[in-house]
Amino acid sequence: MSLQNKVICITGASTGIGAAAARYLAAEGASVVLGARSEAKICAIADELGGEGHRALAVPCDVSDAAQVKKFLEAATTAFGKIDVLVNNAGRIDPVARIEESDVDEWSKTVDVNLKGVYYGMRYAADHMTEGGTIINISSGAATSALEGWSHYCATKAAVLMLTKCGHKELGPKKKIRVVGLSPGTVATDMQTVIKASGINPVSKLDWSKHIPPEYVAKAVAFLAGPGADPYLGTDFSLKTNEGRAAVGLPPL
Repeated sequence: MSLQNKVICITGASTGIGAAAARYLAAEGASVVLGARSEAKICAIADELGGEGHRALAVPCDVSDAAQVKKFLEAATTAFGKIDVLVNNAGRIDPVARIEESDVDEWSKTVDVNLKGVYYGMRYAADHMTEGGTIINISSGAATSALEGWSHYCATKAAVLMLTKCGHKELGPKKKIRVVGLSPGTVATDMQTVIKASGINPVSKLDWSKHIPPEYVAKAVAFLAGPGADPYLGTDFSLKTNEGRAAVGLPPL
């Protein structure tokens, strides 16, 4: 599907998957709205993408704050007149800790970002997608697998998977909004540095070469923005299968 003239909002767009998605989608002709706490980083990416034929807007946004998410999406509509796609990408996994050693406040912050941030995005995107649209929730294998030291991450990703299911059931028939999850597997981003340093569970033992580049995930986002997502609505599309990779045009495992 051509992304020309599509308006795509991305949270957590300052680094990793979010930044890679912004660059890839802009190169494919979309207007991108970058949201993240780091204003300097998203402004730099927006400036980078502001060349001929590309449009980009940076909007500071902490997804744990409902008011900021609301303003982020309002800014997108004000600038470009609509929102076609929302990528709920912002997330955190640090600090990795076993339940009995976890910090209560830090555990709660992960719920605020990973779960509430996705809910806020879905809630307010529904106000702007008056003629339909697509919401892509970045998921994880942790949504269905318990991993030591990741209780905060596993629990929130499991909850996001259920939000994807509920969003499909509620927003699909009524507002023609497609809701789908994207489970990329392990990705070579700063998050893997945190995981590696923890030394907890098998993921921390993986060699860096085992992680896919964030550009692979960006291509999957572009695929799900179009009709390719239709068979997977209300669930997670996975890049951990050769079927999923082939659909996106990526090399097999």
